[in-house]
Amino acid sequence: TQGVSSAASDVYKRQHLLKSFGLRTSLIRLKVIDALLTAAQSDRSLGVRGIHSQLLELDIPLSFLSVREVLKRLCSEGVLTLNADKSYSLHQQAAAVLDGLS
Repeated sequence: TQGVSSAASDVYKRQHLLKSFGLRTSLIRLKVIDALLTAAQSDRSLGVRGIHSQLLELDIPLSFLSVREVLKRLCSEGVLTLNADKSYSLHQQAAAVLDGLS
């Protein structure tokens, strides 16, 4: 059950992150953030295609356009940053929110 409580804790942290930026929680937003955090843990960066592919591998059937729109919205709200190489990462402020919940 340790893995379950850890996963529940991760979901809570991501929900809190979205709410702290004035965004409603949605499955696609949670999954996009999760994909970026997972990639960052293994020192990989992901663009729209990489995130879309990762979500498809997890059997989350979202269109490329849906993923792109979510990424745009998360960037415009300051949760994510679009890097020069067209990859996305958690904005420093958003990372600080997650770190504060640890």
